[in-house]
Order: sequence, then structure tokens, then C-alpha cells
Amino acid sequence: MKKFLLGILALGLVVALAACGDKSGDKQDEKSVKLGATPGPYSDMLNKAIKPELEKKGYKVEVQEFSDYIQPNNALNTDTIDANLFQHTIYLENFEKENEMDLSALITVPTAPMGIYSNKFKSIEEIEDGATIAIPNDPSNAARAFLVLKDQGLIELDPNAEELKASEKDVVTNVKNLKFQPMEAGALPRAVEGTDLAAVPGNFALAADMNLLDALALENMPDQYRNVVAVKADNEDSQLAKDLVEIVKSAEFEKIIDEQFEGFGKPEWMK
Repeated sequence: MKKFLLGILALGLVVALAACGDKSGDKQDEKSVKLGATPGPYSDMLNKAIKPELEKKGYKVEVQEFSDYIQPNNALNTDTIDANLFQHTIYLENFEKENEMDLSALITVPTAPMGIYSNKFKSIEEIEDGATIAIPNDPSNAARAFLVLKDQGLIELDPNAEELKASEKDVVTNVKNLKFQPMEAGALPRAVEGTDLAAVPGNFALAADMNLLDALALENMPDQYRNVVAVKADNEDSQLAKDLVEIVKSAEFEKIIDEQFEGFGKPEWMK
């Protein structure tokens, strides 16, 4: 009987040790995280300004790049990645609604603004009457273009129009009689060569090796158009989520933005 009891105790000890080992493994897995982005400035932001700080906190970090704007949210929803950085709030909210997902924006980050570029004119004041301006053909980015033109005093919008959905039909005054030429956003950097002016979203400008500071005017974008660090809603109170917010709010993060992401517009909370 004594030997039998000792055997049971020994077996219990082995099970207990095995359980401890499993918990240790789980804890280690929790420190291994995968962050998603599209190639370009926001992948760079993850690698230069966020990944190093997470590693200082003991995380093992992998940054995965996606070739389109659909995969990063699908991967987030299926827990293939733990967080992503590539989209603004309006896109995120529309995407999760259309695809029946529950995702959350943790914090807004500095974002490459849309700019008005020209190889013909050197300033807004030089723009000639009847000039043609290429603008994005998708409603969200087109509205941004009209807001930039409004801020520069080139057009006036119907005061009853919803600014974030502004379109050409909402233009009530066109000071320079600008002609609007809608086209795919990705083609706008090339349009700088073929048209008088082009309203180019910041991510496409950077992908085409354009200098944001060469723009005649840069967008003072609403925060809804600034990119966000996003997670699955179930994880918005996780330790990783808290650490990501802490990092983005840190002085070190802002220093890297100032040094390596010139021209990026800062969200209201950073001003």
C-alpha cells in the first residue's frame, strides 16, 4: 500500500510539472506576436518605431506584409495576426460592417497626407484659370481632394454638404474654373506628368518615391482619415493592446516620426 501511495504521489508530481511546463509554453507563445501592414510607409513605421519597442518589452515580433487592403483585416479577424496598421477609421468601420467583423481601432498614428502636386505650377497662387486637376475616383479619397481645394481657397462647398462625402456636385464656387479629372488613386502619381495638377494620396505618393514636401499644399486631414493601429475587438483590452498604445504615445515614437517620416500629419492627440 505504501509503495502504491508513493507511486500515485510520484505520478501526481510528474503531471504537475508537465502542467507547469505547458503554462510556461503558453506564456512564451503570448509574447510572440505578428503585426500586419501593406508594403510602404506603415510597414516601415511598424519596423522602425513599434517593433523595437515591443522587443524591449520582451515580445518576439514578426511583421507580415500584405499585397492588398483586404487580407490584413481578414487575417486579424481569424487571429492569424495580432494587430495591423494600414487603414484609416472610415475604411475600418465600413470594412467590418460589410464583412460582419468586430474589429477595434486602438489609436490613431501620424499619416501621410494627400497633396496637390504639379510640374507646371510652383505655388497655389500660380494656378491658371481652367487648369485640369486629376482627383481620385473613389468617393472617400475624392472627398479628401475637395476638402484640400476648399482649404486652399480654390473652391467653396455647399454648406449643407457632408464634408467627408463631398463630391463635385457639392462645389458651389470654383474660383479658378478647375476641371476635375477622376482616375484610379494608384495612377495619380503618374498623372502629375500628364495633367496640370494632381491630388495624390500620401501612401501612393510615397510608393512612387515622391517627396511629400514637394506638394503645393498638403492636406490638413480629419482624424477619421488618419491611419490606426487595429486589433480584433476581443483583444482591445489585452496586454499587447495596452503596450501598443503606450508605445505610440511615447516620446521615442514621436522622435522617430519627426526624424524619418517627414511631412506626416499628426493626429489631434499629438498636437
